[in-house]
Amino acid sequence: MDHSSEEESDISESEIEDYKDKPLEDLRSGNLKVKVNGFLRCPFCAGKKKQDYKYKDLLQHATGVSKGSASRSGKQKANHLALARYLEIELASEAEQTPQLVVPQPIKPPPEQQELFSFCTFWNEEDHSTQAIIRFNRDWDGFMNATRFEQLFDNANRGKKDWKTRKTQPESSIYGWRARADDHDSDGPIGEYIRREGRLTTISAIVQESNESRNTVVAHLADKIDEANKNLDKLHYNFNEKNMSLRRMLEEKDKLHYAFVEGMFLSICEHRASQY
Repeated sequence: MDHSSEEESDISESEIEDYKDKPLEDLRSGNLKVKVNGFLRCPFCAGKKKQDYKYKDLLQHATGVSKGSASRSGKQKANHLALARYLEIELASEAEQTPQLVVPQPIKPPPEQQELFSFCTFWNEEDHSTQAIIRFNRDWDGFMNATRFEQLFDNANRGKKDWKTRKTQPESSIYGWRARADDHDSDGPIGEYIRREGRLTTISAIVQESNESRNTVVAHLADKIDEANKNLDKLHYNFNEKNMSLRRMLEEKDKLHYAFVEGMFLSICEHRASQY
């Protein structure tokens, strides 16, 4: 197909949408080739432009020419409009998958959890190991965080049972668990520290303390609400009192004004009567 001869008789802007159907059919039938030897090309710009487009670049080229300036002929715009439609419909699979850039985020606990625990370490001369105690908050959140801490070690076979096995099969690793009654009553610096700084408790006691703390907060808020209501009642009483006082003043003013007008009227009447 000789496209140079077609450009001799151009089409108007209003005919572009209709004219595109013919080159679009040529593209679909294979009369016009877009993909040649694995490369994408523009069949309407042979010898004029590069013929190794990426999909997005060729689509941008086709779309740009189809909406080009007045220097572009109507047939050029229609042909490239057909190419753009062909790329969007028939060759959409050629679109490159844009890789998503994954920016590693620093692991940082939320503000309310940054002070969940503190450390205390001990050196064990007997087996040349370092032991550490991690102190979590003494509330339900602290208990749940300590439980998750223990589960991490259990899932990695680094819990308390694994530690006891390790004593007969020494190896270099980190073990961890949540302290219980046997740790509290144990000999050595660990037991002494737990007895001095910690206390034994139960899950039900933790729940009860949490409920009591919540109830304390609720009671405090209730007191604040009661105090606010009392202040509101006091303001309402003062408003009503001042409103009544103002009403009495206005009534007294109206009476004085009426008495004044009545006195003036009687005075005028008496003056006129004395003239007769």
